[in-house]
Amino acid sequence: MGTDRLRLLLDQFDTAGESARVRLSGLGDEEFLWEPVPDCWSIRPRGEARTPRAFGPGDWVLDQGAADIPASEYAAIARQVADGMSVAKIAEDWSVSVERVEEVLAHTGPVEPDRTPITTIAWRLGHLHYQFAGGWEWTFGERRRDPKLMVDFTPDASLALERFWAVIDRWREAVAGVTDEQLDTVGLSQYPYGSHPDDAFVDVLWGANLEFIHHMSEIALLRDLWRHRG
Repeated sequence: MGTDRLRLLLDQFDTAGESARVRLSGLGDEEFLWEPVPDCWSIRPRGEARTPRAFGPGDWVLDQGAADIPASEYAAIARQVADGMSVAKIAEDWSVSVERVEEVLAHTGPVEPDRTPITTIAWRLGHLHYQFAGGWEWTFGERRRDPKLMVDFTPDASLALERFWAVIDRWREAVAGVTDEQLDTVGLSQYPYGSHPDDAFVDVLWGANLEFIHHMSEIALLRDLWRHRG
C-alpha cells in the first residue's frame, strides 16, 4: 500500500468511493438532469448554454460562470501569499485581475457567504469527471490535453457513470503506485488550472479527496430531494 500517508489517503478515497457507488446506483436520465430550482447550472446542448464560459468538446457543454475568487477561498489566498506565492501567480491561477486578488487580500471583517448557483447531478458529476481525467493526464499522462476538452459530456446517466468510474479507477490505480519521494515532490502534478504545479503531491491528493467527498455528498442530498420532490 505504500507509505502510511498514502495508505490513509487511499483508504479515505476508497471508503468515499464505495459509498458513492451505492448512492449512485439506479440513477436515471431525468433525475440526472433534474433542476430543483430556477437558474441551475447543468450540462446543456451547446446551442442552449446559459453561462459565459460553458465548455466541452462535444454536443453537450458544462455550465461555467465568469471567473472570480469565491469568499470561501479568501483564507486560502492569504495563506498562499504568506507562503510566498506572488499575487500575479494567484491571479493567473484564478483567471482574474491582480486588482481582484489585492481586493481579496485587503478584505477585513466577516466574509459574506458565496451566492453560488445550485447545480444538477449531471453538473457535479461532470465537474468531477473532467478534474480527475485532467489530474491523471497532467500527473501520469502526457501532460498536453486541456482537461476541459477531455470529457464528452452526455445526458445519458448510465453512460456518464460508466465513463466516470473508469476514470476514477485509472486515477486510483496510478496513485497507488506513488512513492514516498513523489508524495513530497512539488510539481509532480502540472494540472493547468489551480496551484498544483506549486504544491507537493500529497497536498494535491488531499485536495482531490476533499473535492470527491464534498461533491458526492451534494449528489447524495440531491438524490434524497428527488425522491421526496412534490
